[in-house]
Amino acid sequence: MIDAVGNPQSVLLLGSTSEIGLAIVRRLAGGRPIRVVLAGRPSSGLPGAVAALSQQGCSVETVDFDALQPRTAADVVAKAFAGGDIDVAVVAFGLLGDAEQAWQSVDAAVDLATVNYTAAVSVGVALAGRFQAQGHGALVALSSVAGERVRRSNFVYGSSKAGMDGFYLGLAEALRPSGVRVTVVRPGFVKTRMTAGMSPAPLSVTPDQVADVVADAVRNRRELVWAPPPLRAVMSVLRHVPRPIFRRLPL
Repeated sequence: MIDAVGNPQSVLLLGSTSEIGLAIVRRLAGGRPIRVVLAGRPSSGLPGAVAALSQQGCSVETVDFDALQPRTAADVVAKAFAGGDIDVAVVAFGLLGDAEQAWQSVDAAVDLATVNYTAAVSVGVALAGRFQAQGHGALVALSSVAGERVRRSNFVYGSSKAGMDGFYLGLAEALRPSGVRVTVVRPGFVKTRMTAGMSPAPLSVTPDQVADVVADAVRNRRELVWAPPPLRAVMSVLRHVPRPIFRRLPL
């Protein structure tokens, strides 16, 4: 279980090679020998992730998970919990895609919506049941500021994140009576492989900076956080900008 100062003994990462997800796992571990379960598709980056966490003293297990097959979520989560309780689950998988192709190609749009929304919902439902059964746990869902007010420049991605964000905020309310906690994280532009080649936006952050925000949120039982924190004020303003003006902003 999570100890009195907010340190978990076990972490499940859905999105096994996510740079942000792995940074969160390292931050939650804090150099302690915790149990880590990495769930995702086999990839060239997975052995390196396992090795790095193992070198830090973690006991690492892997479970196959393909977000394009959301109906497998219950089995994936069951396998992750088979070795014992999970204290913190981090939902960190996602698909950015090509913004223009996403609204002109049915296949591209469906893949993006499946990964970012349908699969996120499926694992959320599966995790909720497991956490309720074990009587404790914290669920961290990586959303995006792109879902707070959907922009023309990436509206398919933004709309999928808006749906995912709303689901996990609702899940937090549904699980509150059970004591299971849900934290929704809204990062801005994060400098990762996924955003390589793109011009960094103002208030850009690194995966480690996002991890600091998440670790603090888990420790202090916060349900909604932004990374970096000043984005909260920025988005509060942008949400109220009239649409004719908003569409002319360089976003």
